[in-house]
Amino acid sequence: MRTIETEEITRNIKEMCIEANHFLSQDMSRAMAQAAQTEGSPLGKQILGQLQDNLEIAARDMIPICQDTGMAVVFLEIGQDVHLAGGNLTKAVNEGVRQGYTEGYLRKSVVNDPLIRENTKDNTPAVIHCEIVPGDQVKITVAPKGFGSENMSRVFMLKPADGIEGVKDVILTAVRDAGPNACPPMVVGVGIGGTFEKCALMAKHALTRSLESHSDIPYIRELEEEMLAKINRTGIGPGGLGGTTTALAVNIETYSTHIAGLPVAVNICCHVNRHAVRIL
Repeated sequence: MRTIETEEITRNIKEMCIEANHFLSQDMSRAMAQAAQTEGSPLGKQILGQLQDNLEIAARDMIPICQDTGMAVVFLEIGQDVHLAGGNLTKAVNEGVRQGYTEGYLRKSVVNDPLIRENTKDNTPAVIHCEIVPGDQVKITVAPKGFGSENMSRVFMLKPADGIEGVKDVILTAVRDAGPNACPPMVVGVGIGGTFEKCALMAKHALTRSLESHSDIPYIRELEEEMLAKINRTGIGPGGLGGTTTALAVNIETYSTHIAGLPVAVNICCHVNRHAVRIL
């Protein structure tokens, strides 16, 4: 049994909130650079160049990549041979978010009640997802999610008879409806299967997967590639002003489901797709 102090969780999450909001992950940086080279529209190429300039300035001058520094989404994969000591895990995560957003001078965008809407002034609480896994490590993924793209996300409860063609149709529907509002070029996370909430969680988690990887399931890998090509043929383009780069990647996760259902969630993220990952 390995003991990890919750203070260590807090410290890492604080640093990760600041890191994710100032520095693009390496896979995203490479995808943006590749898109700037292959974009077919002169205006689209110009916009991608400006987005890259913004990323360089943000990293150099420690200015947030985007003014919407998001609601903190935290995935925790906790090894079953880990003993967490020193305090409540949820409080430790939220304290890390509080410190990161306060000391990092990041915009506080969270309200304490969805209808009363009084700002909590420290960007807490986070949205926390925990999973118990084999081993004696803790994997932390912090993914600040801006709501320009979050508001464009969808859940579709399809019939089994809709099949894979129905899945393709709703992914394209969500992307077309999002248009420029999701700050393209976007990353499209898709969850297929499970239940209403499970498919949405998978779609969110899919956004944290490296853009340079594909599903291990052959037909899902083919679906990811097909949907990326179809999305990029919509012509929405960088900034929604036309072009051949509407999405940088389509990441799909799947899960078993009920004989009577085919849930599909599409969680869209903007061109920065912020996330930071650490293993303790």
